[in-house]
Amino acid sequence: MNTFDPNAVCFDQDLIKRYGGRGPRYTSYPTALQFHAKFTANDYRRHVALSNKTVRPLSLYVHIPFCQSLCYYCACNKIVTRNRERVKTYLRHLDQEIDMQAALFDPDRKVEQLHFGGGTPTYLDEVQLRALMAHLREAFNFDESGSREFSIEVDPRTVDSDMMTVLAELGFNRLSLGIQDFDPEVQRAVNRIQSTEEVGALMRNARENRFKSVSFDLIYGLPHQTVDSFDVTLNKALEMRPDRLAIYNYAHLPERFKGQRMINDADIPSPETKLEILHHTIDKLGESEYVYIGMDHFALPDDDLVHAQRCGTLQRNFQGYSTHRECDLVALGVSAIGKIGNIYAQNTTSTIEYEALLEAGKLPISRGIEVDADDLLRADVISQLMCYDQLVFERFNAVHGIDFLQYFGEEINSLRVLANDGLVSIDSERISITPRGRLLLRSIAMAFDRYLGRESTDGRFSKAI
Repeated sequence: MNTFDPNAVCFDQDLIKRYGGRGPRYTSYPTALQFHAKFTANDYRRHVALSNKTVRPLSLYVHIPFCQSLCYYCACNKIVTRNRERVKTYLRHLDQEIDMQAALFDPDRKVEQLHFGGGTPTYLDEVQLRALMAHLREAFNFDESGSREFSIEVDPRTVDSDMMTVLAELGFNRLSLGIQDFDPEVQRAVNRIQSTEEVGALMRNARENRFKSVSFDLIYGLPHQTVDSFDVTLNKALEMRPDRLAIYNYAHLPERFKGQRMINDADIPSPETKLEILHHTIDKLGESEYVYIGMDHFALPDDDLVHAQRCGTLQRNFQGYSTHRECDLVALGVSAIGKIGNIYAQNTTSTIEYEALLEAGKLPISRGIEVDADDLLRADVISQLMCYDQLVFERFNAVHGIDFLQYFGEEINSLRVLANDGLVSIDSERISITPRGRLLLRSIAMAFDRYLGRESTDGRFSKAI
């Protein structure tokens, strides 16, 4: 669906400084800031019943919030503990939620996608992982074919070759390894020490166990990073040839995340150095044949993400870019967010409240939103731009039964400023993201967000770059 080279990225530092401010990542639209407590578990049940009349498959997200130690940069919902009894209590309640959720869905609906996120999902030991997967398979109808996409986030410090084999036996076929940086000084500064040799051994194990895809997560903007030091990290990563790379911008918000107060502000790279690191990274990955998918995601040319982008089945969800469209997302675990039909629903972020609600026989949903027709239109606009770098008016009009240029006349006018600066091009047929605009997708998408400006959100979003 792209009309130009997917690796065509123009790094314009002046434009990045001008437009690279804070904004949503658009893993959902409306964003979670619009979720509200008026949305209840009864609303959720009603929409699940409606969704059962469709043939949409299911996607499961399972949140495991536990970590053995605190990574200072982390902004996730997590519980740092070595108390295994605490974990057992959580898993017991998670089992209750699995049963309650499964009872709502038509048993013929297959689970095509599964993702374990955290926290640290591999904090669980072999017995716990086997029991949890067995329970999920018993409760839901799993797709066991080769087209399934079952992924798990892996902390390399918590797994060995035996556990890698266990993960493969359990049906996981995709891994996301949290690397962040290979530099020892950077690792010490963020309290996440792991050797290159450990990661290399896991990569060999992953290939031996025939995992379909392995992704590395790296972060730029961490303390002590320089262009040269991050180049060393990139070289080590590229030697291992992961199928995908996610290169995230570190958002330093110590006023919101206590752990980040352990990081010395003076050790954080300057904004200019961060941009140089990003520029070098994009160039290097392009030279190494990685395709720039969008935002912070890169993949090898034969990866499913690249194929999905080319054939029009790419989407964005709470895990980033994904290859399966039209799945209903069932969220399991504290703080997890699900999407069923035209609603989003989020579980309570408090573990105490999560367990208390389940003890009382209640779904632990604390807030959500029922999207309206306008939201659906805007969500599709944002998705088209962020997944395919363009939106063709004729196609959009045929799907939604509107006149795009008339309906979004005000938004098109606001895009003219970005067009004058070379971030987008607009003609009678389409909106296209230019090479200058590809790094600023979030800023471009914001033109179609009707909720921005209603309240101060600068402190709630990370910077685009």
